[in-house]
Parts: sequence; C-alpha cells; structure tokens
Amino acid sequence: MIRWIRHGGAARTALLMWAAACAPVLLKATSASGRDLWLLLAGFPLLAGAAAVGRTRPLAGLAVAVGLSLALNLELYTSSYWAALALWGYLTGRWTAGARPALWFFAAFAVAGALLTWATDAGVWTWFTALTTLLLNVVVPWLLGRYRRQYEHLVHAGWELADRMEREQRAVADQARLRERSRIAGDMHDSLGHDLALIALRAAALQIDPELSDRHRAAAAELREAASTATSQLRDIIGVLRTGDDPAPTAPADEGVGALVERARSSGLAVELEYGPEDGEHRYGADGAKGPDLPPMADRAVYRVVQEALTNAAKHAPGAAVRVQLVRDPAAGEIAVSIANGPRPADSSAPDLASGGNGLVGLDERVRLAGGVLTHGPSPDGGFEVSARLPLTAGVALVAERAAAPASTSARELARARERVRRRLVQSIMVPLAVTAGLAVLWGGFTFYTQYHSVLDRRTYDRLEIGEPRADVESRMPPYTMDGPPDGIAAPPSGWDCAYYGVRRYDGRSAYRLCFSDGRLVAKDVVTSRQ
Repeated sequence: MIRWIRHGGAARTALLMWAAACAPVLLKATSASGRDLWLLLAGFPLLAGAAAVGRTRPLAGLAVAVGLSLALNLELYTSSYWAALALWGYLTGRWTAGARPALWFFAAFAVAGALLTWATDAGVWTWFTALTTLLLNVVVPWLLGRYRRQYEHLVHAGWELADRMEREQRAVADQARLRERSRIAGDMHDSLGHDLALIALRAAALQIDPELSDRHRAAAAELREAASTATSQLRDIIGVLRTGDDPAPTAPADEGVGALVERARSSGLAVELEYGPEDGEHRYGADGAKGPDLPPMADRAVYRVVQEALTNAAKHAPGAAVRVQLVRDPAAGEIAVSIANGPRPADSSAPDLASGGNGLVGLDERVRLAGGVLTHGPSPDGGFEVSARLPLTAGVALVAERAAAPASTSARELARARERVRRRLVQSIMVPLAVTAGLAVLWGGFTFYTQYHSVLDRRTYDRLEIGEPRADVESRMPPYTMDGPPDGIAAPPSGWDCAYYGVRRYDGRSAYRLCFSDGRLVAKDVVTSRQ
C-alpha cells in the first residue's frame, strides 16, 4: 500500500510537470503549420519521457527541452519551450546532488552552440543571444533550485544536530550521575578508609599494651579485626559505586594538613610535620586552617595526598615513623608535598589491612586535575615515599585540560555545516557572475571587432552605381555591418532593405546607408544621428 502511494505520488508529479511544460506548446501548436507544427507535436512525447525520468535524471529532461528549443530557434528564445527550459533548469538544481554535471552541460552547450552557428552561418550574434537566453531562462532557475536544495539540506542537518545534541545532553546527565557516585566513593575511600586505618592502629596499640588484662587485649584484637573487615567491606562498596575513568572530586577540604597530622598522631602514628622557610605552622595549624593561599583544587589535592599517604603507612607499615614535608617555592610558582615512611619494624605483629588498589590511582587523577605531578615508590631505606608538586595559581590545569580536550560532536558538525554553507554560497554567487562576466567580455570584444571591420571605404562608396545587382555590391562591402542605423534616423520606404556601414571607426553617429529592392541597389546616402 505504501509503495503504491509512493509510486502514485511520483506519477502525479510527473503528470503535473508534463502539463506545465506542454501548456505553452499546445497554445503555439494551434496556430503553427508546416515544420514548426511537426516540431511542436514531437515535443509532447519527448517531454512526457523527460517528465517520467525527471526525478532520477533531471539533466536529461533539461537536454530535451534545450534540444526542442534549438530545433525551433537557434537563439534558444522561443515562447513554446520557455516554460520547459525554466522548469527543468529549476528541477536540475533541485534534484541533482552536485553542481558539476550541470556546469559541464552548460559548457557543452556553449561549445556546441558556437559550432552550430558557425556551421549554419547564423552569425555570432545568434550564439550570443543563445547564451544570454540560457543564462536567464535556465541558469537562474537552476541556481534557485540549488538554493532550495541547500536550504532543505541545512534544515535537515539542523534537526539532526538538535537530535544529536539532545542525546549528548542525556549522556552528560548520565555522566554527571556517575561522577557523583565516584565522588561519594572517593570520599568514602579517603575519609572512612583513613579513619578505619587509624582505628585499627589504635586497637593494635591496645592489643600489645602490658597494662591491660588478657580480656581487654582480646577485645582490642577483635576491634582490630573488625576494622580490617570493615575496610574490606568498604572496598567492595567502593567497587560498586566507583567508575575507573571518572575524575576525582575537587571540593576543598574542611580541615587543614596540620589538623590531619595531629589526628593521626593522637591515634598512635609516629608522624612529624615539617615546613619550608616560606611557610610556618600558623599556615597549617592544628586548628583546621587551610593551606597557604592555594587554589581550591590544589589545596584539596595537598590534603588528599597527605591523607592517602598516612593511610597507606598505617595499613602497610604500622609502627614505622612518618615524615610529612611541605615546601612552597614562590619563584617556581609551586608547592611540594612529600610523605615518607620508614620500613615496617621487624617486631610488628599487626597484619596488613585490606587495600582496594585504587587510592594512588585516584590520587594521581586528583593531582593531575590540579595541574600537578604525583610520584610514588619505594625509598632507599626500604620504606615508601609519596610526593607531589602542585601550582600555586589557579587556571593552569583548566587551560591544559581545555587544550587537550577534543572538540565535541556538535562543534565539529557546526563547523562542517558552516563550511558547506560557505562553499555553496560561493558557488551560487560566483557561477552567474562568472558566466555574465564571460559573456560581457565576449560581447564587448566582438562588438569592438565588428565595429572595426564594418567601416566602408569612401572610394568604394563613391564607385557604387544605382541599379547594380546586390550580389556585386555586397562582394565589395566590409565583412560586417553596423547593428542598425544611428539614433533618430527615419525609417526607409516600405519594401526597401537597407544596410548600414561605418563612416569612421568607433563613430556611431554617422553611417553609409545602402538600400536594396528587388535585388538591386536603389539608394545610397550618408545619414547622421539627429540626437
């Protein structure tokens, strides 16, 4: 059913095309006779075939219309097929994907028209008239069809772009939800994991305290085991919530490094905090103050580096001494943070706590987003060291991230659409301008040439005798005549056929007039414009 409707619609379109093209032909055929009548009658089936294949081969329909017009008039200007020329010119631009086939057709017509006028001795003015008619009656409608096709293509591309942007917005919303889950997982890992490690560390200290009874030490051992189990369960939860490619959270910490170190020290971790010459304890005091005028992202990264390193030291090297160093270098525009712990004591009986393996990976992402560099690895004394260098000013990471980020799909599509519009606009403007300029140059050059070769020599004019045969007179004339009489010259008597020749080169005000009747020269005189 759908196929029948589609084919029926195509048939109706072809029928309307054929009727519109044949209406002027039918009007002209009612008053034509002889050869013209047969040419007009032949146009009905030819235009019907062109309409039948017009949707898939509109250029073939244009060729049929041009051929029928040339058969009637070499100047291509005929009232019978002007509608067919304009219609198929428009449809060629409307239904043809590229402009190159039509441009090749126009060029071929120009060459074939020149050869045809030369072969039929129709004169170069006939060729110029045919080109002008082609420009006005075919090329202009073709450009309108090209514009209509381009407009519909851009509208369709705009809807596709809007649909794609809507899908991208949904994807962005989904990514935002995943990032929020990752942020929750990061906070759980960084905060709860750190607290559980400190709980396990305190329980281990109570377990080996000789002042406690066996029952209390057993309870401390159970507490340490429960903290280890809770850490393992926390790792499983983080595995559900966290995605591997999501960035770390960038919100500033609520407490400073000094408060963090003090809390770890009170939990039994042997940790010392050292400052560089540019910073004092008042900058990282235990009262929870933030860092020394750091950007929020860098301040958060410094806090998390220290927190993660202390957590790892409590997990994997309980009882080892830890040294935290913070050094700010204004000349280099960066701050360096280093956390190093010694090897695990040989007499330590505390077991390793479970580790998810994501702490340093997430830490590296956080430091990178802040514009810094993170390094970590074993130290020469058998311990472990984590260090980072971060910028003191904001914007470094953002600029780098924007520079590295690829262009979005919408941006690329918009750039391609703009390029297509620019290219097609240039084509639509330059093609008629180039054709018009070419015709103007050819027309001007030929006009100059014919004016130069239409001047009649005075001595030849004086030797002309009234009554001479026209063939003898024309054999002595220049190869070209003037386009017509000078302005304001009265028309010759009825039945006279007059030709006008130049008196002087590039002078259109005066002319030699030679008039013929019944094949003989009946008058000759010099006429001058009255204006």
